[in-house]
Amino acid sequence: MSLCQISAAQGPLECQLAVAKALSSIIEEAAQRKLVLDLLEQEAGDKVGTLRSVLLSIDGEGAEQLIAQWEGTIQWICASPYRPRHLRKNWFIGVFRCAMPASDLAGEIRFETTRSSGPGGQHVNKTESAVRATHIASGITVKVQTERSQHANKRLAEQLIAYRLACRAADEMGAQRAERRLQHYQLERGSPKRVFKGEQFIENLA
Repeated sequence: MSLCQISAAQGPLECQLAVAKALSSIIEEAAQRKLVLDLLEQEAGDKVGTLRSVLLSIDGEGAEQLIAQWEGTIQWICASPYRPRHLRKNWFIGVFRCAMPASDLAGEIRFETTRSSGPGGQHVNKTESAVRATHIASGITVKVQTERSQHANKRLAEQLIAYRLACRAADEMGAQRAERRLQHYQLERGSPKRVFKGEQFIENLA
C-alpha cells in the first residue's frame, strides 16, 4: 500500500478544480492498472466539484510506479472557468508521497458501527455500514462511510488512523513538520512533472 496527497496548497479556486480533475485522472489510471484505490480523506473546495486536498491509498503491483509518475508539481493550462476575463491561464497543484504508517494496529482501535449519512437514498440510511473508529491510546477518532461494506470501511478507518498517527509523530519533530509545511504551501512551478490543457484536462505530451 502507498499513500499520496493531492493538494491545491493555498491556490485559488481554479487550483481546487485542478485537484478534482487530477483525482479523476489518477482514479482512471489506477483502474487501467487494476490497482485498488481508496479515498481516505478529502477537504472540500470553495465550490461544489472542487477539492482543496485529498489523501489516497493505492495498493497493488505498480502502485509505487503510478505515484512516481504524478509526484511533484502538476500544471494545468486553461482559461479560468470561473473568471472569464482573468488573464492567468496557468494553475499549479502538488502531488506528494506520504510516509507509510504502521499497519498493525490490531487491538489498539475501538470500532463502532453507525448508519451512513448524506447522499445515497434510503438504502444508505438503513444500512449500518459506516464505521467510527477510535484509537484508544491517542483518542484519535475517524468516521468512514465511503464503502457500502462495513468490513471495507473498517479497513479504511484503520489506514486513516495509522496515517494520522504518523502525522502526529512527524509533528513532534520540527524538521519533518517544516518539510510538510513547505510541501503544502510551496509548489515548484518551474519544472512541472506533468502538464494538462483545457477544461477536459488532456495531458500535453509534446
